[in-house]
Amino acid sequence: MTASSSALQPYKTTPVFTEETLPEAIRNEHRTKAGTWGLLRVLQGQVTLIFIDPRREFVVTRDRPAQIPPEDTHFVQVKGPMQMQIEFYHEAPFGDASPTGRNIITSADIPSSHRMTGAASGATTA
Repeated sequence: MTASSSALQPYKTTPVFTEETLPEAIRNEHRTKAGTWGLLRVLQGQVTLIFIDPRREFVVTRDRPAQIPPEDTHFVQVKGPMQMQIEFYHEAPFGDASPTGRNIITSADIPSSHRMTGAASGATTA
């Protein structure tokens, strides 16, 4: 099975969060553990996914999910009604580049030379 395989399934999925129930841990700087990829899916409304180094901001919508590379420090900003959830994978759910015909924010959007690793600050999740 490859990362781009449609059979790739998350090993963990969060509950659906709203603007009222989104945990502070997700609203504040955090990162996934080594080897853990996140996929931020917005079910209703929109959120802004902000990576710290380099600082990059992405508007995430139902039609534009965002892939979160392992150990990249980030946080989610909410500015109105929304529903979202996060899926966790052991490999990149959509590979390192955005597949043709898909509108997905992937690790290709964040230069690898600027990804945080090792002892970088921020809490880890999943």
